[in-house]
Amino acid sequence: MNIIMLGAQGTGKGTVAGLISEQTGMPQISTGDIFRENISKKTELGIEADKYISKGYLVPDEITIPIVKDRLTWEDAQKGVILDGFPRTIEQAEALDKMLSEKGEKIDLVINLTTPKEEIIDRMLTRRVCTNQECKAIYNIKLHPPKKEGICDKCGSQLKQRKDDSDPDAIERRLEEYEEKTSPLVEYYRQKGVLKTETVSTSINRMGQDVAKEIIEEIKSK
Repeated sequence: MNIIMLGAQGTGKGTVAGLISEQTGMPQISTGDIFRENISKKTELGIEADKYISKGYLVPDEITIPIVKDRLTWEDAQKGVILDGFPRTIEQAEALDKMLSEKGEKIDLVINLTTPKEEIIDRMLTRRVCTNQECKAIYNIKLHPPKKEGICDKCGSQLKQRKDDSDPDAIERRLEEYEEKTSPLVEYYRQKGVLKTETVSTSINRMGQDVAKEIIEEIKSK
């Protein structure tokens, strides 16, 4: 089964994808995590990606698509994946369709998360992530704080604020770019009959954990 997580930054895609991955064994493939790891290691890819990410722009297709294509060939991805952060454009979606069709596969489910803009900005400014790349747990110092300040509950590693989460102006640009380039994917996948839209917001007392629980139950019942 192949799943895509859609939604603007800060809607909880990583949380939902992580929980589904834990319960199903399907790997969570996050292009954002791949880029951030390379940025921290100052690789050639990381240096190039940081030129865009630090300013709130999407990394170009010619960089992103080959990375995903390679990742889908890994052994752990042969029985299904959860794509978090890809595709971001119609062009990337079409490239993904081609990659999967070559393997005799397709996208089975697209989970589209929506959250009010003001809430997204606040969440991103208060989001903290585990520095252990094997863990990658996500916290929010307001909504879901760690038991010990600055320390991951799961593995005991330090937590940090992502560079691209600390600048309100960069967050605004990311949200604007999402609306311009990524939101058309909602209609693209709706027409394919695989779209499931869920609202995640404190205003309705429905968070990513609630959505993930329902999706996991649906997957296991099939």
